[in-house]
Amino acid sequence: MEQQAADVLLATQTALSQASALAVQYSFSVLGAVILLVLGWALAGFTSRWAYEGLSRVHGIDETLARFFTNVLRYALLILVFITVLGQFGVQTASIIATLGAAGLAIGLALQGTLQNIAAGIMLLILRPFRVGEYIETSSVAGTVREIGLFATELKTGDGLYRLAPNSTLWNTPITNFTREPTRRNELKISVAYADDIDLAMERLMNLAKADSRVLTSPAPSVFIDSLGDGTISVALRYWAKTGDWWQISRDMVKRVKLAFDDNPDAAPDDSDAAPAKTSNGKATAEKPTPTRQ
Repeated sequence: MEQQAADVLLATQTALSQASALAVQYSFSVLGAVILLVLGWALAGFTSRWAYEGLSRVHGIDETLARFFTNVLRYALLILVFITVLGQFGVQTASIIATLGAAGLAIGLALQGTLQNIAAGIMLLILRPFRVGEYIETSSVAGTVREIGLFATELKTGDGLYRLAPNSTLWNTPITNFTREPTRRNELKISVAYADDIDLAMERLMNLAKADSRVLTSPAPSVFIDSLGDGTISVALRYWAKTGDWWQISRDMVKRVKLAFDDNPDAAPDDSDAAPAKTSNGKATAEKPTPTRQ
């Protein structure tokens, strides 16, 4: 009986000794893990803020793109800190890294279309083929850009509709930006009969261009014979204007050309005493330029 009591006492003392050793050992591990977590969290926050400030100073880097990169950096650092903390407790981190890699591959395959949109969004934000407020047109969508996101781009169509276009559809197709360049050319054509005074018709077109202050003098406007038809001659007026004025001046010029070649001589803007040039049916016909919404 006494021997059993001694054995129990010895086993208890041994267990207490081992528990004390384990407590001391793991207390340092827990303390080290807490310190690593605190330092890692602070370091990740400081690094992400520093990276954001640095990217914000780089010309051409969009704020959305800067925040995306800084968030990726922050979470990557936090994952690294978490894996390091697990290593403090003897966990095999190699298996964890392999598991995370397999999980990332599976998620990437499942979200292939979404990741494609993110990649396209990053390229659009870096190369900037269009910016907010510009009017663009692709093979599938057209409108004024309202917001460029990592997944999709928001546009407002010319008739006031809201349209959301995935970035992959914008990146994989040619983009026409109507408002990027400061100036834009317009061309207007009329048909003049062979029996009419072609020089007078060309002079009147040139006077119309020179009389409008919105028409740029450099490049200078030009009037030329575009083609010869069976019964008429096609005369073209080509001029340049600021992009912001292009839409309105193209509409105004059509009206002024019609009035200038009307049967009423008082409507002639250059010389009210001169007889207006006529087409084969007695009036000039002006082909409207292709409508393009601004």
